[in-house]
Amino acid sequence: MQFTKRAVLKLAVAATLLGSPVFAQDKGTVGISMPTKSSARWISDGESMVKQFTEAGYGTDLQYAEDDIPNQLNQIENMITKGVKVLVIAAIDGTTLSNALENAAASGIKVIAYDRLIRESGDVSYYATFDNFKVGVQQATSLVAGLNERFPDVKPHNVELFGGSPDDNNAFFFYNGAMSVLQPLIDSGDIAVPSGQMGMDVVGTLRWDGAVAQSRMDNLLSANYGDKVLHGALSPYDGLSIGILSSLKGVGYGSGDLAMPIVTGQDAEVPSVKSMIAGEQYSTVFKDTRELARVTVGMVEALLTGSEPEINDTETYDNGVKVVPSYLLEPVSVDASNYEEILVGSGYYTADQLK
Repeated sequence: MQFTKRAVLKLAVAATLLGSPVFAQDKGTVGISMPTKSSARWISDGESMVKQFTEAGYGTDLQYAEDDIPNQLNQIENMITKGVKVLVIAAIDGTTLSNALENAAASGIKVIAYDRLIRESGDVSYYATFDNFKVGVQQATSLVAGLNERFPDVKPHNVELFGGSPDDNNAFFFYNGAMSVLQPLIDSGDIAVPSGQMGMDVVGTLRWDGAVAQSRMDNLLSANYGDKVLHGALSPYDGLSIGILSSLKGVGYGSGDLAMPIVTGQDAEVPSVKSMIAGEQYSTVFKDTRELARVTVGMVEALLTGSEPEINDTETYDNGVKVVPSYLLEPVSVDASNYEEILVGSGYYTADQLK
């Protein structure tokens, strides 16, 4: 059968529109393994990478594992079997991929850890992420600013702490960054944690599940706030923030004389930005997935052409086997005062998306 150039182009465009995999490129295929579609940010990550890899001349095989570890392992193994040139992996659990990455290495396939560090493997070439400790610093700094703004005459401020998923290495950086700001204020008595629940072993939220966060906040309020008022909650992710806010609204916060506590977040997801505009969630941290995709594409190009990749950190991310050379992007703190400039002004969202 003879194909015209126009027919081939139509097939390529159709493949892009229908979803992954897209193989109609000249430089080979990049396997992209994302953890879940339940978070809008991972959908955005996947779309940004497909767009930029396609523009750079690569095919893509984008797969979402829906937070199922065996599913992610199977998807990665299938990509190896199909002969992708490079694997870009945002791991569900960064400790479960060692055998799969050994198989990738045996096939000459390089691996880039995307956003989440892959642990206990020497077969990781590079790591593309944001400055995750700084994310936590920004969240806590915003929390403290909000507490002083909304509750200026109260001391101590009553705060509860939420952490991310304990199987995600980033969650510890977020928490430690936040505590570098909050711990001195707890020690001085400016902030109290009435439940006494501190430390990632206690406050972590498996799989970043908003329903789990909501249930935990329900329990914290019923057990510790009969005669106390909650002033703030450290939340490391917008999906948790929405659950926390649902719990708070369920017992009357944000209505009458009971002011809404200061609740932080991360990823600038649309429901949380709308919540900020409505005066509920106080802040979030924006991580531009377009820039993360750009850095990742550059790393792939370097791996496949023998050139030097763009990195800016060779010390921070020890995965238990090696220190993984990394590029850390800058996160940006966003609240009701600057969301239009940061999110709409950059073209990440349109104004209509946030109405």
